Amino acid sequence: MRKLIFHIVICSWTVLYGPALLAAAPPTFTIANTIQSNMVLQQAKPFKVWGQAVAGQRIEVKADWMQQSVTTSSSEQQEWITEIPVPKATPGDYTPHTILISSGKDTVWLRNILIGEVWLCSGQSNMDMELKPFIPWLRGVVNYEQEIRHADYPAIRLYNVRTDFKAEPENDCINGSWKICTPATVPDFSGVAYFFARELHQQLRLPIGLVVSSVGGSACQIWTSRETLEKDPVLNQKYLYPYDTSALSREPLDSVVTFEKVVRPTLFYNAMIYPLRNLSLRGMLWYQGESNRFEREAYTRLTSAMIGNWRSLFNQGDLPFYYVQVAPFKWEGDTTWTNYYGYFREAQEAVMKQTRNTGMAVIMDLGEADDLHPRNKQQVGIRLAKMALNRDYKKPVAYKGPQYKSMRVEGNTVKVSFQAETTGDVLATSDAQAPMHFYVAGTDQQFHPAKAVIRGNEVWVQSAAVAKPVAVRYAFSNYPVTNLCNKAGLPAVPFRSDNWPEPAAK
Repeated sequence: MRKLIFHIVICSWTVLYGPALLAAAPPTFTIANTIQSNMVLQQAKPFKVWGQAVAGQRIEVKADWMQQSVTTSSSEQQEWITEIPVPKATPGDYTPHTILISSGKDTVWLRNILIGEVWLCSGQSNMDMELKPFIPWLRGVVNYEQEIRHADYPAIRLYNVRTDFKAEPENDCINGSWKICTPATVPDFSGVAYFFARELHQQLRLPIGLVVSSVGGSACQIWTSRETLEKDPVLNQKYLYPYDTSALSREPLDSVVTFEKVVRPTLFYNAMIYPLRNLSLRGMLWYQGESNRFEREAYTRLTSAMIGNWRSLFNQGDLPFYYVQVAPFKWEGDTTWTNYYGYFREAQEAVMKQTRNTGMAVIMDLGEADDLHPRNKQQVGIRLAKMALNRDYKKPVAYKGPQYKSMRVEGNTVKVSFQAETTGDVLATSDAQAPMHFYVAGTDQQFHPAKAVIRGNEVWVQSAAVAKPVAVRYAFSNYPVTNLCNKAGLPAVPFRSDNWPEPAAK
């Protein structure tokens, strides 16, 4: 009897309301997937709204802070785009806003929109690494259970770009969604991006939007456009031409990730960067390099070209670009003679010197030599945030570790000085022990481990094996987890005083 009554009620409800439900058709226009409810808009920059509709269709956009709507019409290519002004954000104001997009009787409401700061976060697995454990060798960030439990920050929002490979630039992303930061959603957030956003949010009291486009194992060239690689003869010859002339370039593409595919040039740029081009941003974060570690000047050139490529694509001037120097790791196991990673870190540092409005976060003290994915993503994100807070938000926050300035030799001792503005007038070690990972060499160019002591704002270095030193190196090997820092606890930047050529690989 109960089932019969229930069936009669359902049938009656269908008769009464079913026709109205069936008549409710989807709108006659589409909106780009990155434009959704719950997103964060970049303050004080235009917000572009775009999508598709039949040619000539009129589209109207109005936000709740606007007096009048703006209108546009779809082109012959059935594409439409317009923009609306976005006001400057007020610290502590987390008011949710609405935007109405309409065409005739068709309407789409975007709700719970916040106005704040938006950052694009990209790179390979160390940017992609989530708070929660993913697979046994990606163990989740330090104290991930506690971090997840306390991650109640509804003014932090994240959009994850779906991994895909495309031979040509795509107009839109697919399947991504803006998520509000809660203990239920944050396990899937990039650890570095989340801790960066949390620090900015707490210091600025503004909403923070994160657009994360990253894939484990990916090389820099896959995030760079074809036009960028083609116009540079060096980059074309090294990356693009070998791919274009290989059988791989003629294979059909799908979204399946393999170690071989994630180094093919241009494919992620086409599928995962180009579709974002209309978003207004505050800046960009980059954590990548492991897959290009055997490269030197080519990597510097490639990364600098990629930065210019992205800045040109987003057309918002020289957007800040902050990146992470690779951490110590035992690529070949316990072989203290290996130092090719030191030369690669030098190539990373050169990007900052060659390309304006860039900065490098040093994490030599955070590395876990046996783990390519160090778990202390808290400090990685915080160091990137300190850079942004100082440089972009004009906060009096220290963000540089001790930077090599010069050396002089007195007897068998090398006396190393550092740039004053990077030491905070204090050199120290994080563990109250002597500074580690200093090496000195004589004219034979053979480096030997050396003892180091702090003397004021200098480090004095000597080795019993080198009576007449002529060069000094610090943390210039594959996996030196360091302890030298300044009073802010920021680690010293690896360096070498010599310019001797890199020896051939053994």
